[in-house]
Amino acid sequence: MTNQNTLRDRALAFRALHVPGRPLVLPNAWDAASARIVEDAGAAAVATTSAGLAWALGVPDGDRLDRERALEAVARITASVAVPVSADIESGFAPDAEGVADTVRAVLAAGAVGVNIEDALYGGAGVLRPVAEQAERIAAAREAADAEGVPLFVNARTDTYLRGAGGVDATLERAAAFRAAGADGIFVPGAVEPGTVKELVDGIDAPLNVLVGPGAPPVAELAALGVARVSAGSSVALAAYAVVRRAARELLDTGTYDTQTGGLDYGELNSLLTRES
Repeated sequence: MTNQNTLRDRALAFRALHVPGRPLVLPNAWDAASARIVEDAGAAAVATTSAGLAWALGVPDGDRLDRERALEAVARITASVAVPVSADIESGFAPDAEGVADTVRAVLAAGAVGVNIEDALYGGAGVLRPVAEQAERIAAAREAADAEGVPLFVNARTDTYLRGAGGVDATLERAAAFRAAGADGIFVPGAVEPGTVKELVDGIDAPLNVLVGPGAPPVAELAALGVARVSAGSSVALAAYAVVRRAARELLDTGTYDTQTGGLDYGELNSLLTRES
């Protein structure tokens, strides 16, 4: 098990990677193999995609996965890499702030030093949690980590753009409340238009994280706008699963194997997963 001193050092190292204009770039992983591949490609840290992780465990995304199974997967990922790991914990795997604190303690026990906590609400009266309620959940996460002596990077995700629940003003309001509650960074998926990103960078007193994929501005352009963190989210996992579908259909329909061309070498992947204990 990772000791507290090691966790503290990794948390400090992860925190230092969030530099506006020189963003931390995260091709998100969903299992131990994808994490090792990302690390081997040169990533300074590994972040999980909650969607990809849920899919790999046979569960739909959107607060459907339970805490225990999710964090078992996170623990396998942290054990497979040497770089810091941030865990996407959806809305906290808990119905209330006390439960979010329990989740954060479990995240630290799993060896991760960062979390994403989102304000999306599934199955409720609205699409987002009320600001005060979400701030309480973020404060609980902050307090739980601080009590363990680990400067966990709390990345507060707001889905104002992703779920059509507000623009710049609503996003800045939520960001300010989440910062006051103890968030270290603000994640605004769905906002990639350069003018919008610049407004968010200028209006948020914290590192800004944006979500990228096909059609988004390149990392260099986002860096020039002052973005501090760039995440691929579920897009890499979706691309990988698209290969599975194409390969399966080709094999079943035509009996050929062209889709499999360009795959990783068996020995290379095996060696990536061979680590001294």
